[in-house]
Amino acid sequence: MKQVLSFFTLILFGLTACNSGKVDNTASTTDTIAKQDTMHTMPMSNSDVDPLPEVPADAKVFFKNLKEGETVTSPVTVEMGVTGMSVDSAGIVKQKSGHFHILIDAEKFIPAPEVIGKDSTHLHFGNAQEKTSLTLTPGKHTLALQFADGLHRSYGEKLSTTVNIDVKK
Repeated sequence: MKQVLSFFTLILFGLTACNSGKVDNTASTTDTIAKQDTMHTMPMSNSDVDPLPEVPADAKVFFKNLKEGETVTSPVTVEMGVTGMSVDSAGIVKQKSGHFHILIDAEKFIPAPEVIGKDSTHLHFGNAQEKTSLTLTPGKHTLALQFADGLHRSYGEKLSTTVNIDVKK
């Protein structure tokens, strides 16, 4: 009986330790973001990872619908765009490909090839999303749009942009 109980305790511990890896990306500054990326994994070592793909000279990211200094109401619809690259899901490193991240009141960009963290101010769109809705408190906010490869490694300043907005009630 003691061995059976120990076996089940071990199984329960293993299941708890090996959870799904999903992270709840809902925070006070964000609305529920549909289909948030659940593939935020870190490589085992540098030898396990392809090099960061090169950024084409004509590539750039931009906010499709937000302008510098614009006054908006919350929730804020954010449309993300990129030229010179394709938008794909996270998980696979492809040339001329990646996905979006939004940094809320954080850094202006993440240096290449740094992996972008995932928390309430670093939002991941690893399911190739190009539009979201953010619930922001009234006041001035800086949104940075950052493009990254399939492993969430930033393409750096070249594929980033920022916009300052004023959120009214």
